[in-house]
Amino acid sequence: MNRRNFTRISATAAALIAVSPVGGLIAKKTNQAKIPLGAPVFEKYEDPGRWINALNKLGYRAAYAPVSINDDETTVKAYAKAAKKAGIIIAEVGAWSNPISQDENQRKEAFEKCVRSLQLADQLGANCCVNVSGSRNKEHWAGPHKDNLTRETFDLVVESTRKIIDEVKPRQTYFALEAMPWSFPYSVDSYLKLLEAIDRDRFAVHLDPMNMITSPKIFFNNGAMIRDCFRKLGPHIKSCHAKDMTIREDIYTPHLDETRAGLGSMDYTAFLTELSKLDNVPLMIEHLKTADEYKLAADYIRSVAAENGISMY
Repeated sequence: MNRRNFTRISATAAALIAVSPVGGLIAKKTNQAKIPLGAPVFEKYEDPGRWINALNKLGYRAAYAPVSINDDETTVKAYAKAAKKAGIIIAEVGAWSNPISQDENQRKEAFEKCVRSLQLADQLGANCCVNVSGSRNKEHWAGPHKDNLTRETFDLVVESTRKIIDEVKPRQTYFALEAMPWSFPYSVDSYLKLLEAIDRDRFAVHLDPMNMITSPKIFFNNGAMIRDCFRKLGPHIKSCHAKDMTIREDIYTPHLDETRAGLGSMDYTAFLTELSKLDNVPLMIEHLKTADEYKLAADYIRSVAAENGISMY
């Protein structure tokens, strides 16, 4: 995406914003799209038909990639065809790795994994291929490090992301980076800077607002942060993650814990309201251990949607 197009898109997004009677920002657009909800499938499947049946039983219209980079082209095409026929959105292909590792072998392996994952996403017609930007941490591939948020690392992220996209030249999908508290992008504005610096039409946003909660101030005002995400990044968002967060009250240093949707303080009314203004962008539940936990999370999310007149499917 060149700078002129980026500016035009940002201006278009800004044009949809109006000032509310109480001074806040609200979107002019009132018509809502249905939100496709998805989560991992625990039921075993050996072919596309059984995969579709498993999704239908759970009431999901969005899904994680049902195949891997090691599956053959015939299998990939079969699942892509089945998803399209059934109206299932394949939300994302995960490329979880460290493209900016200080270890040369790890860096090369990560690049190869990202390239193959982006190719798979393109073959599947998935909304995006997603990774984190990586870390300079030698022990933890997605962990904190003192150099992660430096200008030098920003430039590394830009270079590695461009290289991945330019290698594949995807036509049906996008490459996206998920925010992390200690890596680029770590905030809405740092994501905007990455979008402009990477300057590729096929670079997009994978939104996990919980990962941008980095302080008690943001935690207690996460609804405002979520609305800011959609106001600034909305045209670029291809997929979202759903989880929740709590804050410890019995200690005197900030301690934030991830939990199941509905057990924390994430403003799901704000999240779903903003997401419903986009065109069929999927919401994917993650990081739970059992099928029962995923059902409880899905039930909670659907209940918030129903309370606010938002359609999910």
